[in-house]
Amino acid sequence: MGEAVADIDGNVLAAKSLAKFGVEHMFGVVGIPVTSLATRAVSLGIRFIAFHNEQSAGYAASAYGYLTGRPGVFLTVSAPGCVHGLAGLSNAMANTWPTVMISGSCDQSDCGRGDFQELDQIEAVKPFTKFSVKATHISQIPNCVAQVLDWAVSGRPGGCYLDLPTDVLHQKVSQSEAERLLIEAENNRRKHSGSAWYILFFLAPGPGPVEISKIEEAASLLRHAERPLIVFGKGAAYARAEDALRKLVETTGIPFLPTPMGKGLLSDTHALAASAARSLAIGKCDVALVVGARLNWLLHFGEPPKWSKDVKFILVDVSRDEIELRKPHLGLVGDAKQVLEILNKEIKDDPFCLGNTHPWVQAISNKAKDNVSKMEAQLAKDVVPFNFLTPMRIIRDAILAFGSPAPILVSEGANTMDVGRAVLSQTEPRTRLDAGTWGTMGVGLGYCIAASVASPGRLVVAVEGDSGFGFSAMEVETLVRYQLPVVVIVFNNGGVYGGDRRSPEEINGPYKDDPAPTSFVPNAGYHSLIEAFGGKGYLVGTPDELKSALSESFSARKPAVINVVIDPYAGSESGRLQHKN
Repeated sequence: MGEAVADIDGNVLAAKSLAKFGVEHMFGVVGIPVTSLATRAVSLGIRFIAFHNEQSAGYAASAYGYLTGRPGVFLTVSAPGCVHGLAGLSNAMANTWPTVMISGSCDQSDCGRGDFQELDQIEAVKPFTKFSVKATHISQIPNCVAQVLDWAVSGRPGGCYLDLPTDVLHQKVSQSEAERLLIEAENNRRKHSGSAWYILFFLAPGPGPVEISKIEEAASLLRHAERPLIVFGKGAAYARAEDALRKLVETTGIPFLPTPMGKGLLSDTHALAASAARSLAIGKCDVALVVGARLNWLLHFGEPPKWSKDVKFILVDVSRDEIELRKPHLGLVGDAKQVLEILNKEIKDDPFCLGNTHPWVQAISNKAKDNVSKMEAQLAKDVVPFNFLTPMRIIRDAILAFGSPAPILVSEGANTMDVGRAVLSQTEPRTRLDAGTWGTMGVGLGYCIAASVASPGRLVVAVEGDSGFGFSAMEVETLVRYQLPVVVIVFNNGGVYGGDRRSPEEINGPYKDDPAPTSFVPNAGYHSLIEAFGGKGYLVGTPDELKSALSESFSARKPAVINVVIDPYAGSESGRLQHKN
């Protein structure tokens, strides 16, 4: 007789479920009770990137979801690990990126008795997820895995959560029963895919007969506008709408304005780019087609005084709730790419084009050229000790000289991110990751790792303030461990916004001799941190030193940190959001 086939436990079944339903990468921090789940996943062909902190792992998973269009999955231990992971999960919800957090939890029979790392994790994740589920028996694992992966990408993408109790991970089933459960879960997905329930909850509604009439109205509004503008954001980037956008812009001749993470869908160097004339563009346009971007704080809520009180918004969004919230002149519910393709067909039947001599196009172009000229005059100066502009120009030139495929840029910080947004050019889609909708600091290293994993072999360049870098700096060891081609450039100005900026009347009290709340250790050796793990560090303070470090590190395509020493008084408090501090 043949040898009996051993039963498998919940860890193996969870790993098998993830592999069967298309998960290729996972991020996370292992420990009780999920270490076996991670190692089993690796044995089944899933690449597991192990982090030092669940926050960074969660940020990585969320960015991976955005860059790939597939759920980014990360794993945490129970209770405190789950709570740490909420940072990444909530960031995914704020940015509407498909992300799944899987956490172990305490033994169900010991709940309420003060078990090791006990927490009602389903309740804890509720504010930060669109769907959460607990597998209360091993037989439920495949269906639960399928559900969270499907929910993450359905409709408006977002965060989902799967709870795997310790006792469920230790339960066992036979190999044949496991295969039956996996097939059943797959069949359930196929069966539901044609149902009204599935379409309602899992498929973003595309333009139906009602929306076709609205597309005709949208085309008419754009055609008859005197000062039309096309605005697009990271929702359009997620939808891979760049080709449809390019066709719309170049067919109609309408100027365009990307949000920060929409940059690169159309090149910043495009003749119709209005970023350098942003105030004029949003302040004077009479019709604004907004694609995959919310009218939130990043777009001044679509309200005066930044926008004209008479502007007519055409809002394209995958979420009907978003359109109902914003109450635009016209709302089009659907996938950005699909809506734009239908709009392009509508315009093709009755074409129009503003042309280079149109007064609105000329006004935008002239203002943009004037502002760029002023900025370039400032950038042309080599200021030492460094301000923000001089090193940012050198970095911009190095990235542009790198060619295609362009490096993926990760940017975080106050002054560093604000100046970088204006100076650094994006020429290709989905090559900019920044603090996003929530303005989240600490995302940098997680985003770098996600970008490198999602686009193997592609150079990733992070331009970070020293404060933003500090949130996740230990993950440079992760860069070295996996030998990821990531170059982290730290703008070191000695603190949050800079060094000690207190006025004399603020330096008082029994602790007046303590460092200022905004201060860090002056001239910190951030480059030494990566050297401790075998990576390459550079300390630079002059244009030639920075150029040399960039050239060497870009060519090497190995983990590196470039510590750029900045004048501590070069920036401003709170960057461009001083009015909120």
